[in-house]
Amino acid sequence: MAKLIYSMISSLDGYAEAAEGDLGTGAEDQEVHTFINDLFRPVGTYLYGRRMYETMLYWETAHTEPRQPPHILQYARDWQAAEKVVYSTTLGSVSSARTRIERTFDPDAVRRLKAEADHDLTVDGPNLAARAIAAGLVDEYHMFITTSVVGGGKRFFPDGVRLDLELVEERAFDSGLIYARYRTR
Repeated sequence: MAKLIYSMISSLDGYAEAAEGDLGTGAEDQEVHTFINDLFRPVGTYLYGRRMYETMLYWETAHTEPRQPPHILQYARDWQAAEKVVYSTTLGSVSSARTRIERTFDPDAVRRLKAEADHDLTVDGPNLAARAIAAGLVDEYHMFITTSVVGGGKRFFPDGVRLDLELVEERAFDSGLIYARYRTR
């Protein structure tokens, strides 16, 4: 059975989206991006909400921009090779290959995806992840923590859910960003 991984950049105070501005620095660093490439290359399916899909759609054509560094080109190739499922009631069509729209988030369908998959899956975006967390679907949490405190926004973890996690890996980068991987107990 494949794992479902929730991974996002987070501010130091736990926000995956800042109320105002960005989450701070660190993730754009080549060392960090190369680490992320290696970490998520084996992922076979990305589960997105509409907004996260629209953000990630950049990777469908990133390789066509001139003078892209190798780590950007590699991420674009890996992203293009993976399946994408977009959960949206408003998106009319998709603009990337290997992508389909699901109108509702069905936890049982995601359980079947996990059971049948040869490669891990990720759920991306705090709104969709909150639904997967509440349904008990997430097996691992990969946090990339910036050096900024943003004071508000959308939290990495949803309110009202108790999780007891085990830290299984951590790494600090020269940029100040910290990676922490947890699994459910």
